[in-house]
Amino acid sequence: MTATICGTGSHIPSYTMDNHDIAKLVDTSDEWVRERTGIVRRHIIQKETTVSMAAEAGRKALKDAGISPEEVDLILVSTISSNLILPCAACEVQKELGAVNATCFDLSAACTGFVLAYNTAMAYITGGLCRTALIIGSESLSNLTNWKDRGTCILFGDGAGAAVLQAKTSPRGASQEEGEKLEAYLPVTHSDGSRGAALTCKSRHDFNGLTDENRQSNAETLLDASHYMQMDGQAVFKFAVKSVPEVIGEALRLNKLRASDISYYILHQANQRIVEAVAKRLGEPIEKFPMNLSEYGNTSSASIPILLDEMNREGRLKAGQKIVLAGFGAGLTWGAAIVPWCR
Repeated sequence: MTATICGTGSHIPSYTMDNHDIAKLVDTSDEWVRERTGIVRRHIIQKETTVSMAAEAGRKALKDAGISPEEVDLILVSTISSNLILPCAACEVQKELGAVNATCFDLSAACTGFVLAYNTAMAYITGGLCRTALIIGSESLSNLTNWKDRGTCILFGDGAGAAVLQAKTSPRGASQEEGEKLEAYLPVTHSDGSRGAALTCKSRHDFNGLTDENRQSNAETLLDASHYMQMDGQAVFKFAVKSVPEVIGEALRLNKLRASDISYYILHQANQRIVEAVAKRLGEPIEKFPMNLSEYGNTSSASIPILLDEMNREGRLKAGQKIVLAGFGAGLTWGAAIVPWCR
């Protein structure tokens, strides 16, 4: 048994901040940001929350798949920016959707999160633990952004994307032999905690070592820069342009595929220069590396499913295509999964 994606969805906040708006906050310009990142604007939550965006993206994905909430056995939400600690975001999504039969939990792996959520759902389905899984990446990174730090505030945005995976022996119209090939697509993932200092964000609830008096004070007075995302941009860039093509190559070799077998490489949307560098190192045309970061910026674990949903709804994905999903980010973590498109 294997599983295939049978529906996608996304939700993007309507409010936007373009580079000119950011230039009012820090010393930068539209030209400077575009040249270094490829980002033009980013969408920012107002009334939305990580949970509300996740629920809406999940609702759209279920509608696209033609699946009722009651059919969902598993809900995974990948996020580093939930508006709730307890209950988990996935349980709140379950409540909002009425997915009463689903087991629910969150996953925290930053920008690699959606790839790891996909792998986890595949393992549950191929292991016979469930038949239908809803996986969601949802982030409100504006809540973790230091809007006085030029190195990070130009990068991040908010949004959510989702996909429905369902147990399937073979794609529609395919032979049993073709269906069995789906089971061979194994993912490759890595982590290196020794390099975690490249991208950090300290918990706002970390009061260890404070006095009893301080523990009772307003948490906002305890915030410092470490409670917002901090990044060594050069270290992250060097890590990404080396590790991402390597892990994609590993996945291709593991599954006895060639780069020419892949129709699209859907990478985490962090930086246009990173995507272009990965394409160059793989020797693949940039046209096989779709990008939408000019509109959304870096939405962490939401970036891959948002792009996947856009491509699905635009009709760019065709049955029989093979797609690579590749994430990379804090941890450090990185990984690649090969997805057969069967819709």
